Amino acid sequence: MTIDIDFDADELAACVSCGLCLPHCPTYRVTGDDTASPRGRISLMRMLDEGTAPLDDHVIESMASCIQCRGCEPACPSGVPFGHLMEATREAMVRAGAITPWWQRLAFRTLGHHRLLLTGSSMLAVAQRLRLVPSKRLGLPARLPIRRAAHRSSGNDVYLFTGCVMDAWQRETHLAVQRVIEATGAGVTPTADRAPCCGALHSHAGLGDPARSLAREVMRDLPGDQPIIVDSAGCGAALKDYGHLLGTTEAAAFSARVVDANEWLADHLHELPVPIEPLDLRVAVQDPCHLRHVQRAHLPVRAVLAPHVREVVELDDDGLCCGAGGAYSVLEPELAGKVRDRKREAIDRARPDVVASANPGCLLHLAATGLDVRHPIELVAEALDLD
Repeated sequence: MTIDIDFDADELAACVSCGLCLPHCPTYRVTGDDTASPRGRISLMRMLDEGTAPLDDHVIESMASCIQCRGCEPACPSGVPFGHLMEATREAMVRAGAITPWWQRLAFRTLGHHRLLLTGSSMLAVAQRLRLVPSKRLGLPARLPIRRAAHRSSGNDVYLFTGCVMDAWQRETHLAVQRVIEATGAGVTPTADRAPCCGALHSHAGLGDPARSLAREVMRDLPGDQPIIVDSAGCGAALKDYGHLLGTTEAAAFSARVVDANEWLADHLHELPVPIEPLDLRVAVQDPCHLRHVQRAHLPVRAVLAPHVREVVELDDDGLCCGAGGAYSVLEPELAGKVRDRKREAIDRARPDVVASANPGCLLHLAATGLDVRHPIELVAEALDLD
C-alpha cells in the first residue's frame, strides 16, 4: 500500500541524518533500533513520499511507536520540525485506514462534548469503585472523582483553559491554579464547557480534520485579547501551534495569546504574597516534553517553585521523556513502561520528597509507580495556604 502525505518539502529535506537526535529519543534509547529514532523514521517518511517503500507493518510500527515527545527538535542543528512531519505522516496513515481504528476515533470524539465526557467519567468512577475496570492498565487515576467542585468565574483579566480529560479527572489542579492566579489580583474565567478540547490528542492520533475543527471552535469561543493561561503542557503546546495547524493569521494571533501557567506566574511573582514559610520539601522537577522541547518554557517552573519549597533539584537525564505521551501509555504500554523505568531511575537518584510535573499525563504515568507527583502550582497554592 502506498500513501499520499502532505509534507512541506523543505521540512522533510532539512534532515541530514547526522544522528545528533539519537541520544534524545526515548524509544531509540530503549530499543537501539534506528527505525525507532527520528533519523530512521524520517528516512522511512522519505521513502513513503517517494513511493519506494510500502506502508507495511514495519513502517506502521515505526510510526506508531513514536511518543511524539519532540525531544529531537532542540537537539537538531538543522531545526527539523519533526512533530509536524510525524503529524502529517499519521494523518495520511489514518486516511489509508492503517492506524486509529473506529473505536479510538469514537473515544476521541467524546473529548469535544464536555458534559458527555464528565458524565461518562463519573460512570467510570463508579465502575472503578466496584473494581470493574483495570485502572492501572488504562492509566487511570487511583481514584477517579464522581463529583467535582463547580467552576466559578472571578473576572475576565485572563482565561484559564481547562480542557477535557484533565478537567474530568484533575479539576482540583485547575482550582488550585486559579487560586494562585487570583492571589496576584487577576480575575479568572475558567473555560469549562465553553472550549472543552484543544485537539492535541486528535493531532497526535492523525485525526487532522477533527483537530482543526476543534481549533476553530476554541478560537471562536475564546474571543478578545486576554491571555489564555494553560496548566497542561500538552494542551499549551497544541494551542500555541494553531497558527501552523490552521495556517491563518487569525490562528497565529490567537496562539500568541496562549501562555503556560508557570510562564505567566513567573512574570507576576512580585504580585504574590510571600509565604510565611516554604514547604519543607525537596522537589525534583520532571519537565513534560511539550513544555521543555516544544514550548521551551520549562525554566519558569523553577522560578515559580523556588520561593515556595525548601529545595528544587534537577534530574540528571537531560529532560528525557517519561513515556506518558497523551494516550501513548495506553496504546503502547510495553514501550511506555520501559521509558518510564529510565525516568524512575533518574528520579530515584535525585532522592526527592515530591516530584513536580506540569502535565496531567506525566503526573498520572509517574504516580502509577508509587511516586508522590504534584503539579508545581499545586505546591505553590499549598505553601501560600490558598484554600
